[in-house]
Amino acid sequence: MCRVVDLRQAVLAKNDGAARALRDGLAARGTTVVNLLSSPGSGKTALLERELLLARERSVPVAALTADLATENDARRLARSGVPVKQVLTDGLCHLEAGMLARHLDGWLPEDTRLLFVENVGNLVCPASYDLGESLRVVLASVTEGEDKPLKYPTAFGLAQLVVVTKTDIAQAVAFDEAAFRAHVERVNPGVEIVMTSAREGQGLGLLLDRALAAGAGSGTHTPVMARGQQTPRHEAGHAHGDGHLHGHGNGHLHGHEGDPGSGHHHHQHGAGPAHTHGHTHGRTPDSDPGSGADHEHQPAAQTR
Repeated sequence: MCRVVDLRQAVLAKNDGAARALRDGLAARGTTVVNLLSSPGSGKTALLERELLLARERSVPVAALTADLATENDARRLARSGVPVKQVLTDGLCHLEAGMLARHLDGWLPEDTRLLFVENVGNLVCPASYDLGESLRVVLASVTEGEDKPLKYPTAFGLAQLVVVTKTDIAQAVAFDEAAFRAHVERVNPGVEIVMTSAREGQGLGLLLDRALAAGAGSGTHTPVMARGQQTPRHEAGHAHGDGHLHGHGNGHLHGHEGDPGSGHHHHQHGAGPAHTHGHTHGRTPDSDPGSGADHEHQPAAQTR
């Protein structure tokens, strides 16, 4: 048991160091990272696509990196906004880490990028423990997920600097109790702002962009109680893997695993026209990282308005 706890602390301490270095390095060039966390199907890709389009209309230099276990679907959707987009496939890893993010940004992120939106892997457990060097951590939940979501995932919601509710256009149809949801968020994260949005109807559109720009300017960012030193809730535990990665679970179980998920390197360029160019390098190399995943770069297609 002690070994698992020690490994957990070591893994998170290493990640925190990498996150500080990444945050400082990006800040020096004027780039702010926004970390988006949610369950699968929350609608964060749809909302992010609208926000990227708005940023482009406002002439705000933005980019987006999206992480999934498989498929390039989200990156293709986001690339329609006309901004630089990169897809990272995590080879089964359920979250991004600061060092992994830094490697994927190296040589790709445009120098003039003011905001980098990172769409984390879709779950509210593993990503909650990992700082990505962000200046704004956003947790999204759709009205279809239930009002008790903040109580079920107190670490994710408890460390949020902004909470976004999505799909409000169907709130009445699914009998979403907004007052109950707000009360539950307040219980785990007193004082955090809650924004109501609908990507379909445009409700709250631009608020995420505004809050991101404010965070980059160093103003108006909420500091969660949990981030000030409060312990993680007792019923949320973590398990350390033999590959050096740690995963937190709300069920309180600890698991040890051995094995290497493997690593690959993929570059996909997508642009206007029928042809795609794909270059793949598969297999382990002496300096490859089992958590590095694969990256797919999506070049924004020409837009017609």
